Amino acid sequence: MKEQNELLKSLPADFFKQFKTGQEFSGFMDALFKRGVEEMLSGELDAHLGYAKHENSSGSNKRNGSKQKTIKTTKGSYTIDVPRDRESSFEPQLIPKRKRMIDHIEDVVISFYAKGMSTADISRQINELYGVEISSSTVSNITERVLIDVAEWQQRPLDSTYLVVWLDGIVFKVRQDNKIINKCIYIVAGLNTAGHKEVLGLWINEQESASFWMKALTDLRVRGIQDIIIACSDNLKGLTQAIQAIFPETVTQLCIVHQIRNSLKKVPYKNRREVAKDLKNIYEAPNEELAGQAFFGFELKWGKIYPYICTSWKNNWDSLVPFLKYPMEIRKLIYTTNIIENLNRNVRKFTKNKTMFPDDGAVIKAVYLAIQNVSRIWTNTINNWPSVASQFLILYPTRSQIIF
Repeated sequence: MKEQNELLKSLPADFFKQFKTGQEFSGFMDALFKRGVEEMLSGELDAHLGYAKHENSSGSNKRNGSKQKTIKTTKGSYTIDVPRDRESSFEPQLIPKRKRMIDHIEDVVISFYAKGMSTADISRQINELYGVEISSSTVSNITERVLIDVAEWQQRPLDSTYLVVWLDGIVFKVRQDNKIINKCIYIVAGLNTAGHKEVLGLWINEQESASFWMKALTDLRVRGIQDIIIACSDNLKGLTQAIQAIFPETVTQLCIVHQIRNSLKKVPYKNRREVAKDLKNIYEAPNEELAGQAFFGFELKWGKIYPYICTSWKNNWDSLVPFLKYPMEIRKLIYTTNIIENLNRNVRKFTKNKTMFPDDGAVIKAVYLAIQNVSRIWTNTINNWPSVASQFLILYPTRSQIIF
């Protein structure tokens, strides 16, 4: 920046007076930009060949003229002369081969895509902002590079221990074999031993199932996770068994909020408030023993009227009450899947303009970019982290390698 200011100061005072209109000055700046890019490319070739233009070289590889290439930038479209070498080994860094767009515009395209804009809307917006015409197919091609980022992110090594993980699925409509079907994106978020939340991975399948969750959990194990202390999920049949099959020491906690919603689903409005109040006595009990007594009272009162509620709580009891053995700070983290449901709501916010996706790759790109946006606010440790960390250290001294 200092050198640029010095260069501007060195210009004659009347230099800019030669331009009579804004159009003339704009034309000069376009020519200056084109010349600057070409000189930078020439400098890149000098470094590649090991000698400057018009110098002699004993090497076999030499300059071989140039070819024209139209590039698109934030200032518009330009036709640039790109120098070539005889061996075709020169790979320009400023304007890489097979690229016709300056990175800034590509970054803007990806940013718009991450915000949920359609490819057609992005094409129109880029044209309005920069005067550059790009087709919807070009937008799709630009966003394809996101899949490379997804692959790297999905294969990154993970920590050996996570204190809590939350598992949930989110359904999207996707075109497949000329039909529009529902597909589930599986998402796993975790609380690491430094007190930070992070999304561990995402997967896609035609429907949410315990068997596919087992594949996702196996993937997490391969990527380095050796121990999960507590896993929180909704009441998908077989998911608890799938978690324990891959991580046998993990405590499985079903979401209390999901259980309450399912319990009240068929309760008439006139009784709903009273039933909800009596259920609250169960999950707000100080410990499991008192929760059992509250459930016994609930069954006496409502068992004959709503037997399905009592049956559901009985069948899931062992996975509903584990949170009651923990201190309040940990209870608040695990009795519900709110953390991942909030994540899913944000994903929905970024994808709400897309009623249907053309293929699996389009869904994965959109969800990944939405997750990256949400993850930027997950930079601080969780609330009450010192207390939570101390409690995990006391409860699991050999399993939780806490980092303060």
